[in-house]
Amino acid sequence: MDMETSWRFLKSVCILSFLIDACSVYQSLCLVDAQEDTIVTLQVDASNMTRRPIPETLFGIFFEEINHAGAGGLWAELVSNRGFEAGGQTIPSNIWPWSIIGDESSIYVVTDRSSCFERNKIALKMEVLCDNNGTSNSCPSGGVGVYNPGYWGMNIEVGKKYKVVFYVRSTGDIDVSVSFTSSNGSLILASENIIALASDVSNWTKKEMLLEANGTDNGARLQFTTTKKGSIWFDQVSAMPMDTYKGHGFRNDLFQMMVDLKPRFIRFPGGCFVEGEWLGNAFRWKETVGAWEERPGHYGDVWKYWTDDGLGHFEFFQLAEDIGAAPIWVFNNGISHNDQVETENVKPFVQEAIDGIEFARGDPNSTWGSVRAAMGHPEPFELKYVAVGNEDCNKTYYRGNYLEFYDAIKKAYPDIKIISNCDASFKPLDHPADYFDYHVYTLAKDLFSRSHDFDNTPRNGPKAFVSEYAVNKTDANNGNLLAALGEAAFLLGLEKNSDIVEMVSYAPLFVNTNDRRWIPDAIVFNSSHLYGTPSYWVQQFFTESSGATLLDSKLKGNSSSVEASAISFQANGKDYVQIKAVNFGEESVNLKVTVTGLIAKFYGSKKKVLTSGNVMDENSFSTPEMIVPQESLLEMAEEEDLMFVLPPHSFSSFDLLTESENIIKMPI
Repeated sequence: MDMETSWRFLKSVCILSFLIDACSVYQSLCLVDAQEDTIVTLQVDASNMTRRPIPETLFGIFFEEINHAGAGGLWAELVSNRGFEAGGQTIPSNIWPWSIIGDESSIYVVTDRSSCFERNKIALKMEVLCDNNGTSNSCPSGGVGVYNPGYWGMNIEVGKKYKVVFYVRSTGDIDVSVSFTSSNGSLILASENIIALASDVSNWTKKEMLLEANGTDNGARLQFTTTKKGSIWFDQVSAMPMDTYKGHGFRNDLFQMMVDLKPRFIRFPGGCFVEGEWLGNAFRWKETVGAWEERPGHYGDVWKYWTDDGLGHFEFFQLAEDIGAAPIWVFNNGISHNDQVETENVKPFVQEAIDGIEFARGDPNSTWGSVRAAMGHPEPFELKYVAVGNEDCNKTYYRGNYLEFYDAIKKAYPDIKIISNCDASFKPLDHPADYFDYHVYTLAKDLFSRSHDFDNTPRNGPKAFVSEYAVNKTDANNGNLLAALGEAAFLLGLEKNSDIVEMVSYAPLFVNTNDRRWIPDAIVFNSSHLYGTPSYWVQQFFTESSGATLLDSKLKGNSSSVEASAISFQANGKDYVQIKAVNFGEESVNLKVTVTGLIAKFYGSKKKVLTSGNVMDENSFSTPEMIVPQESLLEMAEEEDLMFVLPPHSFSSFDLLTESENIIKMPI
């Protein structure tokens, strides 16, 4: 090797060595940076001077008849269009979703106005043209007739019993098979024959039977078939599972999902469902009470489907009582989306509201209290809250109409709290109210920032009822983690402002996956299965909040992606401090918690974390628990600092068992 070559080699080695050293230093710096997670401090003051009670009513639920939440959902009636009224009062009419079994040579089906029920006159006439008595026009082996698939299939389960009720009349003898079958009718799951002489069914006759399923099909149907020639009329056909909650008609699994949220109130029945696109299609409570056969039903023209109103005024109050939640009744104030009643003409609507309150609260001998008593509930329901309309504040006649309702209700029932549609979060109301209604549907990041919306709301006016909130479809898709995190931060802000915000509920609560009129929603279901979206599971983090004690807390450090709160509560005779925190960012955050004003030792109890690998992840029927809270024991050394790790894109809660509740009393 000559001198020049040696020099070049030495020079190359030096350069290579420098590059290796530089890369090593860079890697070392990167490693240190990656390991230095953000540290945020939550300063909690637990002294008597700053702690305050959280309202007993803070977290509840809002039920609206939307997305077939009730009809085909919570209300367990299996038959859709059970009275044949959905096609309208002009005959002949559409009988959908009823369908005909047989061809035009063997059966003719039409509607007429021969029902024995005055408020719903439409009945189904089945003219059977075939028979099996050796004539040339023989019926098919399975007979001819009609079937009802329910709401996208009936969930019939082996070993379970179902009560079938219907009204029938005929001009001749009848031999009708009443059956639950598989979706295509090929498999009989349960069946019973109704045989009667013409003299026994010449007038409308009620028939009841109990069918026990010998097989399972979650897409089943109910059918009426015969091989006997003649004319048969059917009306008011019902099929109900026998295992509804307390026999009150509520589908058990959906009911339990509500109960698990421990709601302190339930707002019902809407929403826009109360208003209607037109007043003629608004929910009118008097049409929904009394015997189910006599309820006319109505077309909900906002959400575009017919309801038989089996889930009516009485059933909503029964639902509230069964859940253990305070009922909040929303009634129409003479205003729909497209027409309004002028204030000078609104008194009939006012009287309807007064009567509706009497139905719930009146003595069993009162006019409307007696109707409630006749339905099986002589004791009054505990109605303490009513809302005058829904989202009507900007309508021309709202304020004038509202005052008519306010004055009349306060005169008759001075203890009832009245909720205005007008928002007072940023300016005072120009009319009296006990609560103002606040709705928000927005993007996840915006809802995260709205956790401070009520920080500066005046405390000397009506209380806030945040009756509808959610991240909208743009960010949430069908209900993902991103939406849940924005909502969690918003709820933490409401919890910290619970001296002005007294009630909060998500919307909408339910969606039947076959009729997604509005997405996202908290609970998704079909005829047989369900799952909670991440937004549902966020609400479960707040089940201990209502009636607990808020501890004053402040975040210090780089906390732009973090929102947190602290409460204390009791469970099973023990005292706990609960820390809840959202990390909206992409990096882990170390949350250091300091507590002053409380002489106590903290012991780890449990922690819950809601997170996933991607903020756009969603639950589904195939993966219903992709995003659910992961609960584990919270282990802490006795002298350990309160330091918790908040994973990226997560919502966490930490329950700390306290040894005592000795408070340092601060001088006043």
